[in-house]
Amino acid sequence: MGGETRVQVKDKFCLTIDEASEYFNIGEKKLRQIVADNINSGFVIQNGVKILIKRKRFEDYLEEMTAL
Repeated sequence: MGGETRVQVKDKFCLTIDEASEYFNIGEKKLRQIVADNINSGFVIQNGVKILIKRKRFEDYLEEMTAL
């Protein structure tokens, strides 16, 4: 059968905007705004034009939030 192994989103180090939106149940537009406002926060990685979110660091960021 296919030898391709997929890493589950919950096990990934970094998430795309789409993955993070689904995982954290935050709208894509809102998530992009959070990233833009916190570009140097330590949970954002830019790979060319692609934005990746460090899952655990973003979880820590959200733990401190009371409203988005």
